[in-house]
Amino acid sequence: MTQLSAKMYCMWLSARTGKFYRLPTEAEWEYAARGGKNSRGYTYSGSNTLGEVAWYDGNSSLKVHKVGGKSPNELGLYDMSGNVAEWCSDWYHDDYFQIAESKDPQGPDYGTEKVVRGGSWFSNETFCNVSRRYKLKPDYRDTNFGFI
Repeated sequence: MTQLSAKMYCMWLSARTGKFYRLPTEAEWEYAARGGKNSRGYTYSGSNTLGEVAWYDGNSSLKVHKVGGKSPNELGLYDMSGNVAEWCSDWYHDDYFQIAESKDPQGPDYGTEKVVRGGSWFSNETFCNVSRRYKLKPDYRDTNFGFI
């Protein structure tokens, strides 16, 4: 799924339900993946043992799985360190968090690539680490990218 496809789905769902849906900012994604105020400081979203909370290259049989097949993180969220990596709304900047506002950063105003967070069914343990950041062109499409 491309970043644009994910945004379009959010717009469709908003129109259909009368509620507002959008992709998270990178900061919102990381706060949620780390467990918010309930965070226990895990390496992966909800555990230090990846197989407990994520479908990744070591256990996925190289395919996407139904959400909720692994344990949730501290906020009750599933698959934020695996299954599919999630598109965020932010443009990517290598050093953004060094220059960003400390409270609720919204990402750079422009760029050529969008932020992708979380690992996927195709990722190894390193790429599933909750702190790992990625960048992709917004029109990049693959089966291991989606949204929460």
